[in-house]
Amino acid sequence: MDINKMRAVCRPIRIVVGLALIGYGVYSGNAWFYLGVIPLIAGLANFCPACIITKKCDT
Repeated sequence: MDINKMRAVCRPIRIVVGLALIGYGVYSGNAWFYLGVIPLIAGLANFCPACIITKKCDT
């Protein structure tokens, strides 16, 4: 199994969600939203931890 395989749709969604969470964290001042770094890094690194667990992203 190649863990670096992601569907073409999954990667940009992770990047957008990560940036949105970080942006809202900056806007609201709530530090919990800085956890948006996790999906951002997952999208930029082309690595999907959820795909490893569910095995649904292999195409």
